[in-house]
Amino acid sequence: MLWEMESKRRIWNKMDRQGEIKIRKKREKIMRKKKKEKEKKLRTNDRNGVRISKGIPGSSVFDLPIQVTNPPFATANGAIRDQLSSLSSIERGLSPGEASFLIISGGTGGNALCSSFRNACYVLPVSDDGGSSSEIIRVLGGPSVGDIRSRLIRLIPLAAPSSPLDAIRRLLAYRLPAHASETAARDEWRDIVEGRSILWKGIPIDRKETIRGFLVHFESELLKRAHKNFDFRNGRKVAAFIGNYFLAAAQGFFRSLPSAIFLFSSITNSQANILPAIVTNHTVTIAAELEDGQRLVGQCEISHPILSTGLAFPPPEEVPSSLIDGIGEYRIVSPRQNVMFESLSKGTHEPLPSRISRLYYINGYGMEIHPSPNAEFLSNLASRDMLVYSCGSLWTSVMPCLALKGVAGSIARSLALKAKVLLLNAENDRETHGYTAADYIQAITRTLNTSHSAHTYGLGGANTTYPISAFITDLVYLQGTQVSVDVNQITSLGVRCREVEGGSRFDADSVALVMRRIWADVN
Repeated sequence: MLWEMESKRRIWNKMDRQGEIKIRKKREKIMRKKKKEKEKKLRTNDRNGVRISKGIPGSSVFDLPIQVTNPPFATANGAIRDQLSSLSSIERGLSPGEASFLIISGGTGGNALCSSFRNACYVLPVSDDGGSSSEIIRVLGGPSVGDIRSRLIRLIPLAAPSSPLDAIRRLLAYRLPAHASETAARDEWRDIVEGRSILWKGIPIDRKETIRGFLVHFESELLKRAHKNFDFRNGRKVAAFIGNYFLAAAQGFFRSLPSAIFLFSSITNSQANILPAIVTNHTVTIAAELEDGQRLVGQCEISHPILSTGLAFPPPEEVPSSLIDGIGEYRIVSPRQNVMFESLSKGTHEPLPSRISRLYYINGYGMEIHPSPNAEFLSNLASRDMLVYSCGSLWTSVMPCLALKGVAGSIARSLALKAKVLLLNAENDRETHGYTAADYIQAITRTLNTSHSAHTYGLGGANTTYPISAFITDLVYLQGTQVSVDVNQITSLGVRCREVEGGSRFDADSVALVMRRIWADVN
């Protein structure tokens, strides 16, 4: 009897163990199946350019900007894939050689050449007091954001027409109507701020509310200064971009222009490496001294002055400011003068009464100041392979980035910079009327060698200045340039001349090609 009970107990235990083994094997099979499905899903997302990490919100608004070589829509949309395959290697973003570049340029002059450089850092001035930023500066103050916004928009990755990224680009690149009535422009702005505008269509809710939140902040800042009567038509000349309002609001909120640039880049999923020449929260003003002794104040007055209209303006408004960086010690704001910027090309204006002898910064009292450059600017000069002075306005786009303390020494003494290239304009404008290629080179050298801080002295107490070749090693000019190029004269200055095919404008392919050749020559 006892033997039978023990036998049955053993049989039951054996059955229990077998059942447990079966259950365990079944669980393991289910887990393996789930793991395979998860891996398959991740591989699919990777092919489509989407990466979802465990424990991380799906929003990519504040993620570091990541730009894949093949756009995320390429595999999903055959037509777009075919379009991409027909583009040149330059337009697909392939690097000319392996060099890293530091590009000094304005907002519009160098935009067409952005695809020439993959590993590039762009340094832009923040001193433009006209154009699409003029009304923002008049009412809110702060550094100019128009050139930076223009470059940020240009560096947004290529996207399918119906994609969220393209919808964001359309919104931030949208201009309110300049020639509509003030009421119509304000009503359209209100639709955008309140989220009713058709421009929001296709934008994911997380990014929409992030962008809209800063536009609401911009609106609230305008309401605090309602007595200044902000004009959304920007003086009926050049209407501002929504991207300007967003960038200005972010700068004011963070009290940091680099932080605003980071936010803009993150939302637009770009790898934009853009540095303001000066990091400040104040309005930046430049002035030019002419050879005949005259002084022109502000970028508008230098490059595209206001046409005389006979209008009388009320006395300027005095606005006290902080003493943080010496730029905004005391701000003098002319109520409507800045917004009367003429949207004509710079070449349509009459030449300056005499040539510009130097460019410098001034504070609100009109006194000359010597601001320090962005520390990241100097850091990149010490680490990049090639420096490029881009085409564009010489005195109001390039020079404001050079007329700063420490820039000359950083360029001349950099052990990393193997080439320093000047892209010569195809034609002169108001600022450079009558200039030859040698004049461009001499102007840059003179500006950099000008004392923006205490002199460094060599042996015997002699003031040390740098030769031309310390700042410019190569001159690149178009075959059809209207600017006179004396190759023998320039070569005697220690600068190599390189001619590229083209008519009135540089194109991305030709610039990339000449950069590869220069890089090959210096290696």
